[in-house]
Amino acid sequence: MDPALLVLFVGAALASLFMAWVIGAGSSGATPFAPAVGANAIGTMRAALLVGVFGFAGAVTQGGNVSEAVGSGLVGGIDLPVAGVILVLVLGAGLMAVGITTGIPIATAFTVTGAVIGVGLALGGTPVWPKYRQVAAVWLLTPVVGGGVAFGIASVLPRPDAPERCCVPALAGLVAAVLANVEFGFLGAGSAPGTLRGLAQRALGVDGVAWGVAVTAAAGLAIAAVVWWDVGRDEERGLRRVLLALGSLVAFSAGGSQVGLAVGPLLPLIDELRAVSAFAVLVGGGLGMLVGSWTGAPRMIKSLAQDYSSLGPRRSISALVPSFLIAQLAVLLGVPVSFNEIVVSAIIGSGAAVGGRDAVDARKILVTVGAWAGSFGLSFALAYAVAVGLL
Repeated sequence: MDPALLVLFVGAALASLFMAWVIGAGSSGATPFAPAVGANAIGTMRAALLVGVFGFAGAVTQGGNVSEAVGSGLVGGIDLPVAGVILVLVLGAGLMAVGITTGIPIATAFTVTGAVIGVGLALGGTPVWPKYRQVAAVWLLTPVVGGGVAFGIASVLPRPDAPERCCVPALAGLVAAVLANVEFGFLGAGSAPGTLRGLAQRALGVDGVAWGVAVTAAAGLAIAAVVWWDVGRDEERGLRRVLLALGSLVAFSAGGSQVGLAVGPLLPLIDELRAVSAFAVLVGGGLGMLVGSWTGAPRMIKSLAQDYSSLGPRRSISALVPSFLIAQLAVLLGVPVSFNEIVVSAIIGSGAAVGGRDAVDARKILVTVGAWAGSFGLSFALAYAVAVGLL
């Protein structure tokens, strides 16, 4: 093994760990349990502990798709050199750190994607237009779909003809049905990815689409029945437990979707360093996010909890359900998506259902959208310019 290459890889790995820490300390480490903290269902430090643990689990079991897309799916005809990887990670993490310090909602997915494309094109790579169209579609539709679904759910929950004991179990059943079909690492045959539904079908010795639908429906109905019983026994505590469960799933999804932004640029280097596996890189990224959640997220959780507290458990559930669904769709497609964008859109939709237009600050929304777009444009321009000048 070339010692110089090893030293450069260690430098890139340290930059990747810093990026993972920033992600864990930022919105990905704060938003999943902020609703539960705001509803007094869990303390801040315990929330930070849980979001770190579930985020780590998501990174290890679901992080492969997005990591591969960031590492090799954004620019064709070229593998980023070690110096280019370091540049991408330092730019992305640096911009994120500026956002955390100043309160500007800079989106990790936008900064890292822009930096990877900027460096890759500057070094002679070719655009991957099909992937760009897919990423752009997800980015543009996320606010519309996430905010719309959250608005719809939050509009229904307070209605007298739609009591919580029926609606909340139905939402929980829907989430359980989706979760049964989510791919996890090492649940398939051998060491391949697989789903809980597939695992159940193999255990029962059944196969086919009909059996798959039956297993999915059974999982959804079972969870819905448990939640129906729990909410009926004690509505307030039952809603809080649902909120905690959703927060855990959103934290898990955040780990699966965001770790790729930290470790994805490292993956092309693994072929040159056979002693390092992709799984080890995912574990390292997950640990970085975990430490970031434990050390940096509590302050941001407290801040966000104040926004969520006005929504209450029902509206918070309305925001977290679409957040989970969109994050899992992004993981499935292997699209680097902004978790900040997902959750903020859901919050806006849920809040609008509560207070109408008066609850929506148009100026703040424009500033946020501008920061998201600026995150991509600035990171692309900086990465392209520095790569042309130095690499």
